[in-house]
Amino acid sequence: MASIHLDQIGHSYGTAVYALEKTDMHFEDGKTYALLGPSGCGKTTMLNIISGLLTPSDGRVLLGGTDVTRTRTAERNIAQVFQFPVVYQSKTVFENLAFPLHCRGWDRSRIATRVAEIADLLGLTSRLSQSARRLTADEKQLISLGRGLVRNDVAALLMDEPLTVIDPHMKFDLRRRIKQANDQTRHTVVYVTHDQNEAMTFADEVLVMSAGRVVQRGTPQQLFEAPRNLYVGNFIGSPGMNFVRAERLDGDLRLDGVPLVGADRCRGIAPDAEIVLGIRPEHIAFAQGEELGVPASIVSAQDHGSLLVVDVAVGSDRLRMKVRRDVSFPAGQARLRVSSDQVRLYVDGVLVN
Repeated sequence: MASIHLDQIGHSYGTAVYALEKTDMHFEDGKTYALLGPSGCGKTTMLNIISGLLTPSDGRVLLGGTDVTRTRTAERNIAQVFQFPVVYQSKTVFENLAFPLHCRGWDRSRIATRVAEIADLLGLTSRLSQSARRLTADEKQLISLGRGLVRNDVAALLMDEPLTVIDPHMKFDLRRRIKQANDQTRHTVVYVTHDQNEAMTFADEVLVMSAGRVVQRGTPQQLFEAPRNLYVGNFIGSPGMNFVRAERLDGDLRLDGVPLVGADRCRGIAPDAEIVLGIRPEHIAFAQGEELGVPASIVSAQDHGSLLVVDVAVGSDRLRMKVRRDVSFPAGQARLRVSSDQVRLYVDGVLVN
């Protein structure tokens, strides 16, 4: 295992526009990271620079403090799992999993023990004697993942959208198994995905990317509770964060005349600044009894199984809220209760508190 340091790394594919803008990034030894963002944001470019499949236009790559920028992929001691499974069709599942260990001169008993451990973690024990040619795409990707996990001497484990071909019903269990395996081996893992559920449930830290830049880095809790800008707030969460214009009156911030944020949180913000309130759908509820609430109109409700996502109009703004199925609410007009301590303030699109 090793730490990874991207020292002022940047990359351009032969144009003036950088696919990955210059960045200085550290990945600690033994931690799991997710690079999260839409297609074309630079996450795979960053991963391929770490692995050596790409030589960066600028900067250095250091593994465990050693400069490997010009070092070939095979010499970096990195395991990489790609989006589409790569297996040896003529070999059995056991032989596929054992192949990286045979190449490193492990003895047979040690190989058998290690392969059995990984096969058990990935649910492949009953298939070890089967030919890889007869397996489904899901099972082949499990083998590809297993070959990355079976080595306990790698500097880092890199995964590029490894669950794309996996059946949706298997993804939750497979993420759990991969994380369980890595908790034992403590690889440094960098995991590329466009799926926030994968990133938030798998990684110790998530790096949200946009247009070749890391726009925020933090734990899943930090990204959810305090998105640094409107992009992250909208990208993280399902549905994403609501953003509404705030009215400033007597120092308070109000929504349709109802105070939501006290003057103490507005200190230092210019009186004429345009402030946007960020409110998670989870932090909005229907007001009860005589409780003061923000007047709203019910627009629609979408059934999400155990929850309803209710679309409401507050003045000219539209908000979404999450409501349990057993919560009754009126048709037409309603009043909303907003958790003031969960409201986030954005000035010029950037979080201030």
